[in-house]
Amino acid sequence: MHSTTSESVPADRTGGAPELPLPDSAAQALKLAVVGGFGVGKTTMVRAVSEIRPLTTEETMTRASASVDDLQGVEGKSTTTVAFDFGRITLDATSVLYLFGAPGQQRFWFLWDRLFSGALGAVVLVDTRRLEDCFYAIDRLEAQGTPFVVAHNDFGEADHPLDDVRAALDLDPAVPLLRCDARERDSTKQVLIALVEHVRTLVKEGRR
Repeated sequence: MHSTTSESVPADRTGGAPELPLPDSAAQALKLAVVGGFGVGKTTMVRAVSEIRPLTTEETMTRASASVDDLQGVEGKSTTTVAFDFGRITLDATSVLYLFGAPGQQRFWFLWDRLFSGALGAVVLVDTRRLEDCFYAIDRLEAQGTPFVVAHNDFGEADHPLDDVRAALDLDPAVPLLRCDARERDSTKQVLIALVEHVRTLVKEGRR
């Protein structure tokens, strides 16, 4: 069984890029949120793609939290995000992308609306072992009118056809759904590119 804990990510798959200083010419900041259920790989995704050492708020899970948080399907998870993860990607000389990874546990959902505020869009990360965990994220994003894409984090195993995942989520045909491995920098980049292109399409169509 694969693990979604960031500690299990091999060193050669997190990117390992040196930290890059923010260019003096940077004038435009774009905000993206990464949301999804508990243990789906949000922290792993932010760490994989960030060009700086990401800010994380992971804490070791205690016996008390284990009795509150549902560990079915992620029994090997030993840490959890208690606020948010933060990473940065420089797009060009003037534009910088800031990533905010939201905590997945239901008891922290009250933070989500704050993280969505001002966001260009969001990535909903899903794990087919716990698909029901992402329904709240999709509902909240739809209610707020925030553009989003759905990324099936399959850790390279391609365990379910995307058409089956779309049907299980009852996803609008206009919402992009793609497969990814949250440990891989290039795979995560493709998800973010898909999100930016989706937002651009909505703007051109006058729906954003």
